[in-house]
Amino acid sequence: MVMMIEPIDNCITHLKSHRSYDEIIYTSPDGERLTQSVANELSLKKNIIILCGHYKGVDERVREHLVTREISIGDYVLSGGELAAAVIADAVIRLLPGVLSDETSALSDSFQDGMIAPPVYTRPAEYKGWKVPDVLMSGHQANIEEWRHDQSIERTKKRRPDMLKNP
Repeated sequence: MVMMIEPIDNCITHLKSHRSYDEIIYTSPDGERLTQSVANELSLKKNIIILCGHYKGVDERVREHLVTREISIGDYVLSGGELAAAVIADAVIRLLPGVLSDETSALSDSFQDGMIAPPVYTRPAEYKGWKVPDVLMSGHQANIEEWRHDQSIERTKKRRPDMLKNP
């Protein structure tokens, strides 16, 4: 099953008659890979349309003439692009001002600095003999930040060495 060009064109034309769009994104397994930097870039756009294909996708003319960008969420195929659109939307929306209660929170997320985020802990400081690292209880902010940075590097080396430029 392939989605026809006319209804898609009619829909996009109608939407564009009410406002301008910076991007018309098609969710596609052969599009560019969604990364944090792509999400960051899209979060700066004013308006976007995300078009979801289904089964075999859309008439190629849609991709050639209406779509400005194609994005993949990974190297696998889904029945439709709806889940991919939800993933893209969530990755972008959480970066918009006012969405997160602490707007600086997203800046410390995994991938923002090219590494995996460090481990995080809650209280109590000891539970069943499992302890929070002493440095986190020290109150010494410079040491805590150094520990977090070191942990990010080690975690990235261990879990995602592909992310490091010079492992």
